[in-house]
Amino acid sequence: MFAIIETGGKQYKVSEGDVIRVELLDAEPESELAIDKVLAVFDGENLTAGQPYVEGAKVNCKVLEHGKSKKVFVFHYKPKKNIRKKNGHRQPFTKLMIESISC
Repeated sequence: MFAIIETGGKQYKVSEGDVIRVELLDAEPESELAIDKVLAVFDGENLTAGQPYVEGAKVNCKVLEHGKSKKVFVFHYKPKKNIRKKNGHRQPFTKLMIESISC
């Protein structure tokens, strides 16, 4: 069984027991979280697709931790002008463990 969920403006294909990294959520570590923006659910035989979301479908998750991903460097320059600017960015994330999918 798997589901396609939407969180943080992105879509993820998840099944029970998966550990995923999503955009930072406002939830405490070790807390339970229910995601109700389920786009599709496949239970092995039937595919249920929503328009845009499946009514009554939920994905229950456990928040494992918050963190920051590796640094991404952004470098701007203009040739022959001695203009250079280097910036770095670390995107915050939340690590979730999928516990159950219900529809």
